[in-house]
Amino acid sequence: MTTETPIVLIVDDDPSVREALSELLEAHGIRVAAFASAEDYARAEKPEGSACLLLDLELPGINGLDLQAQLTDAYHPPIVFITGHGDIPSSVRAIKHGAVDFLTKPCSDETLMAAVDAAFTQDRRIRTERANLERLCARYATLTPREREVLPLIVSGLLNKQAAALLKLSEVTLQVHRRNVLRKMGAASLTDLVRIAERLRIPVTHSRRREKEV
Repeated sequence: MTTETPIVLIVDDDPSVREALSELLEAHGIRVAAFASAEDYARAEKPEGSACLLLDLELPGINGLDLQAQLTDAYHPPIVFITGHGDIPSSVRAIKHGAVDFLTKPCSDETLMAAVDAAFTQDRRIRTERANLERLCARYATLTPREREVLPLIVSGLLNKQAAALLKLSEVTLQVHRRNVLRKMGAASLTDLVRIAERLRIPVTHSRRREKEV
């Protein structure tokens, strides 16, 4: 499953349901991979392109909610639950843990396709965000140890002379490091660099006001 064409992964223990869902999705030009159990799905190769996991609630072995819980620690396709055994507690739990929708069998073709489209949209957004974050991490990895010390100080709002004093550097040297940090991180301005630092969760331990008070 390496193509970029969107795919729906169906996990349902009823062969007739798998067949009906597959026919509907394929009629809309969507690739399908169907599994009879959570265990079969877990063993399968995962897609690299946009995907949606269409998941039954009641399954042999691991049920749908338990599978969802197992997937929370790693990236997985957005989940749309579809079940004939739904209840309010189950739907609340599913949505609380990130499910895109919780559908009750039988549901209309339009309702199902709308949920699948929403899942694809969410998946593309998440993949884009992950790719952007990976690029930022790669840029951060190019910083020298000293530049990594400079970054949190300049995004905290410290003046060059304040940051230089903390690192026991000359102000000229600090300015050189500052320019290098902006260039390597692909930041056009200090505002851009602040946003990048927030994305990378770089802790800010100083502030201009605190340094003035000291």
